[in-house]
Amino acid sequence: MPTLVDTEKNGLNSKPPYNCGMNEHSHPTCADTTDAIRIIEQADLKQLNTFGLPCVADRLYPIHSVEGLQAALKQCANAPFTVLGGGSNVLLPEKLGNVLHMDIMGRALAGETDDAWLVRVGAGEEWHSLVRWTLEKGLPGLENLSLIPGSVGAAPVQNIGAYGVELADRLHSVEAWDQHTQQHVTLMRDDCTFAYRDSIFKQQPGRYIITHVVLQLAKTWHAQLRYRDVADDLTTQGITTPTALNISNAVIRIRTRKLPDWREIGNVGSFFKNPVVDAEHFASLAAQHPNMPHYPQADGSIKLAAGWLIEQSGWKGQSRGQVGCYDKQALVLVNLGNASRDDVLGLANAIVSDVQQKFRVQLEREPVLIN
Repeated sequence: MPTLVDTEKNGLNSKPPYNCGMNEHSHPTCADTTDAIRIIEQADLKQLNTFGLPCVADRLYPIHSVEGLQAALKQCANAPFTVLGGGSNVLLPEKLGNVLHMDIMGRALAGETDDAWLVRVGAGEEWHSLVRWTLEKGLPGLENLSLIPGSVGAAPVQNIGAYGVELADRLHSVEAWDQHTQQHVTLMRDDCTFAYRDSIFKQQPGRYIITHVVLQLAKTWHAQLRYRDVADDLTTQGITTPTALNISNAVIRIRTRKLPDWREIGNVGSFFKNPVVDAEHFASLAAQHPNMPHYPQADGSIKLAAGWLIEQSGWKGQSRGQVGCYDKQALVLVNLGNASRDDVLGLANAIVSDVQQKFRVQLEREPVLIN
């Protein structure tokens, strides 16, 4: 078995973009990996959410370990708190109370089964960095999920997916603190009740705080090329028998062409889920729109392309105040400068209304509204 341990990331040297001002201190009675838990007062969270919405937390607790999490929870006893990862799928309000920022690091080969390698990863690791690391180490399987923003700990919540692969296809288990039982627990893949952009972590919000994710990467690899965009890109590159790295690079090129970099233009990636309709409804729509993109599902339903519906409703490239519908991909809403959450929701609601009126299809928002 190969030895794969990321020794460069131990959780102690991480430096998140906290804007702390003069109000940072450590509480010596709480055990963290540094024998103290940091508390940052009046923390600016604008750099901790990819839409770049203004938000200030009364108290921010950077979490580097399970012990640090337990210490922070003691500090927050009987007071509400918010758990924040990479901030890539949330819409923050202007003000929050206690915020636990999950910054548990570490990547290592944790074991194997007969047909897969098991890789254990800290919740604070960046997802895309993990994908590239596994490929560098000769462990394919995550390549279709390249360049998805956010942290590893947030990935199971949303059951992230792209280009024919979902996290659920590659997940072995999730380690988490269970607020109900006050224990650190392990949830196997079937325990997570994964569905399209859904999981037990969304169904029971606030119960589980994810600390680690264990992935299973098959020892026998098969390329996933069901999506035409990926196949077409590889053909353009003259690649007929792609490696996992080839596919990752193709996905990166596609996403870079279609999606804005959140570091330059604030966004949360796909703002709406692709809606699913029954066969009868689709037949009615297809009669009016024969070129409508569609993806038949195993249960007979039809998944539609939310971006196409939005574009056909006239919103692509349009804006309202400080929020716009991205001109290269209508599925993405972007921060044009100083957007507030109300600005974002106002544009989103207008788009939902127009798509419903034109297609009789109800769009559902992907990012989570934090209150």
